[in-house]
Amino acid sequence: MLPHGGLPVNILVSGSTGLVGSALCPALRQAGHRVTRLVRTRPASATGDAWWNPEAGQIDPPGPDGFDAVVHLAGEGIAAGRWTAGQKARIRDSRVQGTGLIANAIARASRPPRVLVSASAIGYYGDRGETVLTEEAAPGQGFLPEVCRAWEDATSAALARGVRVVRLRIGVVLSPKGGALAKMLPPFRLGFGGRLGTGKQYMSWISLEDLVGVIRAALQNDTLTGPVNAVSPLPVTNSAFTAALAATLHRPALFPMPAFAARLAFGEMADALLLASARVEPARLLAAGHIFRHPALPQALLELLPG
Repeated sequence: MLPHGGLPVNILVSGSTGLVGSALCPALRQAGHRVTRLVRTRPASATGDAWWNPEAGQIDPPGPDGFDAVVHLAGEGIAAGRWTAGQKARIRDSRVQGTGLIANAIARASRPPRVLVSASAIGYYGDRGETVLTEEAAPGQGFLPEVCRAWEDATSAALARGVRVVRLRIGVVLSPKGGALAKMLPPFRLGFGGRLGTGKQYMSWISLEDLVGVIRAALQNDTLTGPVNAVSPLPVTNSAFTAALAATLHRPALFPMPAFAARLAFGEMADALLLASARVEPARLLAAGHIFRHPALPQALLELLPG
């Protein structure tokens, strides 16, 4: 257990300007922790930020040395562009190189952090139909499972140093401020939304607020170690998600996108992100007694999209 009871904890956070990091850092500060952002542009000394360049393998001293915890969220957006060979390389390298750089810096530290919470994704499981997937499930096949395995393996140096490592396999993060939901809102608000493909594929999701709560739990709870599925306990099919979103917005959902159209529009990414089915259960969080603010999708959407 990290120090608490009024004593501030020093936490280093990468990916602090992304959707998750932008919500996490203020929440940690509000809880009384000292947060240092690990950023790519050299900061002025007054900001208190630290600098790194994952591509060049550089991180300013002291790096993670002397921090109580590290939260590593940085990585190229998985849906930032069509999956050309170059884009796939950027997706993989940004995760594996950055994670390896942090893990190796931890291994060299004279006072390493007690815990490294490192992002991964439910893409680890691949397309698995209706099979319920706990953290014990084997990895799937294809590009995303391969990336996620390498991404998680890159934390091994920190683990070998004796640091508790939590690999968060994060689902579809729901927030109107960014990510998948923000991209869905314009067509659905215009009444042009609809299911993708058959709509039978499972979507394992988590609200942004709940993901911040899961990260905080991973920092504090020593029983959480290794892979941890960061998803709601109630995944839904794409058809159910579509219906719930349309109902929340008081709009019809009459314009499905057939699988062939999704593949034409998005290429390989369509099969991996839009049409694949992953019915993921947060077994380790539930066993630890973690309570979700938004366990059910209709309730989550009503709170995320009021009015």
